Amino acid sequence: MRRFISIIAIAGLTAIDQIIKFFVERDLRPIDEKAFIDGFIGWQYVRNTGAAFGSFSNNTLLLSIFTGVLLLVGIVALLAGKIKNTFYRVCAVIIIAGGLGNLIDRIFRGFVVDYIEVQFMDFAVFNFADILVTCGAFMIMGYTVYDIIKEQKAKKAGDKNG
Repeated sequence: MRRFISIIAIAGLTAIDQIIKFFVERDLRPIDEKAFIDGFIGWQYVRNTGAAFGSFSNNTLLLSIFTGVLLLVGIVALLAGKIKNTFYRVCAVIIIAGGLGNLIDRIFRGFVVDYIEVQFMDFAVFNFADILVTCGAFMIMGYTVYDIIKEQKAKKAGDKNG
């Protein structure tokens, strides 16, 4: 049942990403940019042929293959039940959905559609799929650090009692 829910969640989040990008292509592309909260955040249409922050620009095929392999490994691990911890499974679902959303762009558009512009600082334009990947990765890192600290405290408590 967990595997089924994971696949449904990946499909749902990926669909949300693609629906947003459909409207961005239809409504934002012709005007290029629009203020949302002026001076804070806005919408800017960008065709990203690279990875994060425009790195590896014009390497769509290489990025597609790399992303596809990583996604395949993640999906197999998820479906095979290799990710036992519920929190890690949720993080994997979030990361896979984001990666899949951007992979779909690379395959069918030849670029990733980015549209969220942070205006109060110099930062890359990004999209919903990027948010998913970033949040999932940070959640894993935070939980892992928490888990390490918890284990160290338990070990110290065991050493004192032993």
